[in-house]
Amino acid sequence: MLPTILDLTSLRAAYEAGKSPLDIIEIVIARRAASRDPAIFITPTPDDILRTEARALMERAPQPNSLPLWGIPFAVKDNIDVAGLPTTAACPAFSYQPEKDATVVARLRAAGAIVIGKTNLDQFATGLNGTRSPYGAPRSVFDKNYVSGGSSSGSAVTVASGLVSFALGTDTAGSGRVPAAFNNLVGIKPTPGLVPNVGVVPACRSVDVVTVFAPTVGDGVAIRRVMEGYDAADPFSRKAAPSSLPASGLRIGVLDGAEREFFGNRHVEALYDAAIERARALGATIVPFDYAPFREAAELLYNGPWVAERLAAVKDFLATNAADFDPTVRTIIEGAKAYDAVAAFEGRYKLEALRQKTGEEWEKVDVLMLPTSPTTYTVEEMMADPIVKNGHFGRYTNFVNLLDCAAIAVPAGFDASGHLPAGVTLIGPAFTDDALAPFADAMHRTLNAGMGKDRLTTIPEASRVPSADDGLVPIVVVGAHLTGMPLNHELTRPGGRHIKSCRTAPDYRLFVLPDTVPPKPGLVREPGFDGKGLEVEVWKVTPEAFGRFVQNIPAPLGIGKVTLDDGSQISGFLCEAHAIEGAREITQLGGWRAYVTGQSIRK
Repeated sequence: MLPTILDLTSLRAAYEAGKSPLDIIEIVIARRAASRDPAIFITPTPDDILRTEARALMERAPQPNSLPLWGIPFAVKDNIDVAGLPTTAACPAFSYQPEKDATVVARLRAAGAIVIGKTNLDQFATGLNGTRSPYGAPRSVFDKNYVSGGSSSGSAVTVASGLVSFALGTDTAGSGRVPAAFNNLVGIKPTPGLVPNVGVVPACRSVDVVTVFAPTVGDGVAIRRVMEGYDAADPFSRKAAPSSLPASGLRIGVLDGAEREFFGNRHVEALYDAAIERARALGATIVPFDYAPFREAAELLYNGPWVAERLAAVKDFLATNAADFDPTVRTIIEGAKAYDAVAAFEGRYKLEALRQKTGEEWEKVDVLMLPTSPTTYTVEEMMADPIVKNGHFGRYTNFVNLLDCAAIAVPAGFDASGHLPAGVTLIGPAFTDDALAPFADAMHRTLNAGMGKDRLTTIPEASRVPSADDGLVPIVVVGAHLTGMPLNHELTRPGGRHIKSCRTAPDYRLFVLPDTVPPKPGLVREPGFDGKGLEVEVWKVTPEAFGRFVQNIPAPLGIGKVTLDDGSQISGFLCEAHAIEGAREITQLGGWRAYVTGQSIRK
């Protein structure tokens, strides 16, 4: 019998024990039908299509857990495109049928995940509370009178109630973090640009981020790694430059003095203080810091010219369909008309001045730990004062994307009556996404508050996030070992972890090796060759698995140092030069996956 919360460890164990993706889909269908919150989904994937997709996955990859997310059910916020399902952004008149998946959805599907449906949101991702939708207001899984948090409201509830293993949200002002706090979940908010936004209806295009709701930090990080990677079709996409944090003695900045604002919610304040003590017990050095410049930066997002970006995203639709907007959303977006180009530049100047001031605070600390939300409200309270009370939720979240930070939101426990949950968020400089994860995971584990609505379950040991010095060996794969390819199971079965998708340096060429089963490419470095780099993946395996892996590599392939597009060098597959004589070159295709896809289409 499956547990309430469908974490990756539990599902993978079920598959190893003989369950099939079709079995899991039937359970998900039954749970979805029994759900008591009618506002979670805008468009559920029809039952027959779910069954068809499960069967197709079993045909494509028959070996259990042979893909990183083999048979894993997930939900998608309805401002992110899923081919075959409409995108509404919670505005029926805006609805359209996307021709293809958003980049992140395509990558997750290639890794074996199955889309269960499109979830409800604050209309046009404008809000942090989850009540601004004509499809209803999803509720906290702990009390139907309370908001679920937004704008990614439905996504968080699907995970917390056990309908899916993870869900995608988006985060401009905190929408990938506040719903996590209100539903006892983890919220993974990547550094802006780490995960591409192609196929996402923008709120503020320059600072939007696709996020992950998951039961554990380990699950969320694994899913983010599948999604991330540069996409030239997104003008704000960036090539990752991972940044480290101290392995021990982490200096954690906490609120002090007048900047500690909880709007009268003493329960959340007490949980924040308890989180500080847990961090101290885990070896962190607690450092009070001045939040004022961060708060001033946060205020720019809604009380400055950045609100004009929200108008830029929907100006043509607003001009013809103003009556179709949620009244509060319309008020916020139309407020952008008060700003002109001069105000935009003045806002940019102010943000950069504040960035310098926050830099002085960053010199004191390695990481910030803030309340994810300083309070919560009932649906009735929120509807009575929607702009002010929504603003309370964003006090400690709105600055994070503007100041180019990574963040992981984790549960912080329940109030004194054991009724409602709260959360804290660990925030680091750009590209500390992986470096934040071990401490965030430790904070979650020491809390012992379960996952989602199951408050008694224990976080699986298999999802533990190892420290930076994890003893695992990185390896670059280029062909049949890529995600979704025939030999990927040689990495996944011994517990290999996908670290990132990236490209090689420009001076590599790729060839189809003749008479190889399954078909394999040959990667050769040619100094001076000026290409665009080739698609590769970086995985990590145990030293024992790496040794067995290397021992079984057939000639003319071997292991050597592969230079990546960020300049790093990692051991990976290379080919002896003599083997490519007369072989077909496919360098121009950009990678092995493009070649295999082309072959399939021709067949």
